[in-house]
Amino acid sequence: MTPAKQPSGKATSDMTAPPKKTKQKAKATKPSTSASKNAGKHKASAKKATNNAAVTEPRLDGMGAIVSSDGVGFRVWAPNANTVSVIGHFNDWADDADRLASEGNGFWYGFVKGAKAGDEYKFLLTNGDQVLTRIDPYAFQVTNSVGNGLIYDHGAFDWQGDSFSCPPHNELVIYELHVGSFAPKKDGEVGTFEEVQANIEHFQRLGVSAIQLMPSAEFAGDFSWGYNPAHIFAVESGYGGPDALKMLVREAHKAGIAVIMDVVYNHFGPSDLDLWQFDGWSQDGKGGIYFYNDWRSATPWGDTRPDYGRGEVRSFIRDNAGMWLRDYHVDGLRFDMTPYMRSVNAGVLDLPDGWSLQAWINHWVRDNFPDAITIAEDLHGEPRVTSTAPDGAAYHAQWEAKFVHPVREAIIIASDAYRSVPAVAEAVANNYGDTYARVIYTESHDEVANGKARVPQEVDPGDPDGYWAQKRSTLGAGLVLTAPGIPMIFQGQEFLEGGWFRDNVPLDWDRNDEYHGIVRLYRDLIRLRRDFFSTTRGLKGSGLNIIHANDEANILAFQRWYDHGPGDDVVVIANLDAGSKQKYRIGMPETGLWKLRFNSDARLYSDAFGDFDSFDVTAYEGDYDDMGAHADIDIAPYSLLIYSMDE
Repeated sequence: MTPAKQPSGKATSDMTAPPKKTKQKAKATKPSTSASKNAGKHKASAKKATNNAAVTEPRLDGMGAIVSSDGVGFRVWAPNANTVSVIGHFNDWADDADRLASEGNGFWYGFVKGAKAGDEYKFLLTNGDQVLTRIDPYAFQVTNSVGNGLIYDHGAFDWQGDSFSCPPHNELVIYELHVGSFAPKKDGEVGTFEEVQANIEHFQRLGVSAIQLMPSAEFAGDFSWGYNPAHIFAVESGYGGPDALKMLVREAHKAGIAVIMDVVYNHFGPSDLDLWQFDGWSQDGKGGIYFYNDWRSATPWGDTRPDYGRGEVRSFIRDNAGMWLRDYHVDGLRFDMTPYMRSVNAGVLDLPDGWSLQAWINHWVRDNFPDAITIAEDLHGEPRVTSTAPDGAAYHAQWEAKFVHPVREAIIIASDAYRSVPAVAEAVANNYGDTYARVIYTESHDEVANGKARVPQEVDPGDPDGYWAQKRSTLGAGLVLTAPGIPMIFQGQEFLEGGWFRDNVPLDWDRNDEYHGIVRLYRDLIRLRRDFFSTTRGLKGSGLNIIHANDEANILAFQRWYDHGPGDDVVVIANLDAGSKQKYRIGMPETGLWKLRFNSDARLYSDAFGDFDSFDVTAYEGDYDDMGAHADIDIAPYSLLIYSMDE
């Protein structure tokens, strides 16, 4: 996420406190009777002697609404409240029916016999003369972002024996998608988890091993990127809610596909935010117990940075991370814009509590979910982000600005004279001591919005479906899928989706048929990247050697390997020039016949391509490019070739 990113139709920069609640979502269930109807009644009742307290036994562990066979336990953190009650369907929303008891540490607890999953509820708090109704911060389901909580039982879902594990990092090929715009059935409607699930076969054919969902915690409105979370434990109701997400994960796992969830902990809201001054306390008009109440609260999206130094808030965020992994069986978490968790202005590390919180969560994940992956959107090339040393944040990988920016520039810039092959070579070679500690891409939700467009659109705005746009965008994809790192593509990239990303504009799925050849090109690249044919194992390895980087000719060649040898060593050759190259000499790892596994200029990928005569080549003995052998290759304009030797 970038500072410019906002939910549709909302401007929230320069905001020092959340705005008034937005109106309910058009299709959301209308909240049941609530405290807002009878504020005077609540105030009067709050002054009564409490003889209607909920029982405190059994005392169940956990936060929020804790479901048991006999009823529901309720626990909430509200250290400044004078009284706390739970109101809902189970007590006809009577404000003095079920008072919670103070546990003496800022937490309140009560057990309501007869309350059950599906019941709507809220907390009613008093603080002096203030009477406040609040959605449970730990609510797993809500009617909508300004409605009521719904008691939800995670244990009731049938996972049908799901025991899927995230693939090894060298097997990951990520497909990032936005649920709301991926495949809605009708124009003007928001997409759902069910519609993503209906396209699992598309992911299978394409060959990706993971889908990464943009944030799906409950947010304000129906159309949003998701980076404005109102209730971080509740699954977005417009997308289908918790059971629909679980069904998507379960069915994706059956198809051999991992699911990674994007989470937002650098700020909350800023709108529809019941966490704001939750128990009535604030300092200088700021956010109260869940937020910093000084200069550290300021973010580009509102004055709503969580207080990373407060134990209860740290546990709140850690519990949320654990919920996705434990209760939704997701296989990894991508943390949004982590520089704003370690720094107020994404610069110097002036939020050490935010840094230590990330390290605590990541070490906890490594210990409790050893197959899961955590990914940071850091983009600063800070090695400590993925370090497990005492001063590291212990992420498994981070998004790689040092790849995407030089590679995008090289394939987008109009003139061949200004393409920098050394910059591309450096982008291919950069690492943090672990080949798979970075996620590489040419398109992501940020790179195709906020003043930027899809790569084909950037290459040729006048003809984003034409020859030049097709050639250079697929050349970029070839570099993503052959360079060291975890490759990622963005929804629709595989069928040349144009324009720029908007949350209320669905993908044009007609293009999946119209540009089926480009889809096949991505499929073939992904299959080679994952070594489906036991001929390109080196693309899953850690070995890299930049063989050749000719800035004048715009030719780059590099070697990848796992253990070396036939079926393993791979040579990738990229022509970043409008002119073809014939009998162009490249150093090779060893003598013998090198089989051409992929030619991006093949006409089966596009009628616009030239089907250039690139063939298998024989490497002969003789030093070249500091290699012991060499071969002469032929390559089309703006094309990529992949070679390996047979077993």
